[in-house]
Amino acid sequence: MNGREDKNSNDLFYTCSLIEYIARKTLNTPSEIVKSLGQENIDKIYDLAEVYHSDNIDDVADSFIDRCHIAKGEFDNVSECEYSVPSYWDIGKVYKRLIKQVAEYKHISLTEALTDVYCSRISSLIEDYNSSFYYDNPNLIFETYNNNCIPFE
Repeated sequence: MNGREDKNSNDLFYTCSLIEYIARKTLNTPSEIVKSLGQENIDKIYDLAEVYHSDNIDDVADSFIDRCHIAKGEFDNVSECEYSVPSYWDIGKVYKRLIKQVAEYKHISLTEALTDVYCSRISSLIEDYNSSFYYDNPNLIFETYNNNCIPFE
């Protein structure tokens, strides 16, 4: 173990943070980025996260944007945010925690759980920076995902 978390957790954290970074840079939703990257590139990012982490994140993002032909979108949750905008590292941590819980619960790999989480309804809740959902208790976020429900509807 290097640092406070194991290598798999650190690699997942970087992968999620990079997805968020690419989403913000290209004005696409993170779920659109996951679909554009595809499972093979997600697996590659996760497998090489320790190497990519030592590079400039902007360069890594540009490389995948070019490789996957990710076009500019119109999703801009950052400029629409009326409060303090969480960093892409903050959101990466939220996704990392949820993905680890989902992988354990469903007995699937972390990268399979990543695709599952990002392509579920929960992603739009996490990406709404005008709500408090993204910094709610991780167990509430998992239960919301697991029950496929939107709290407070």
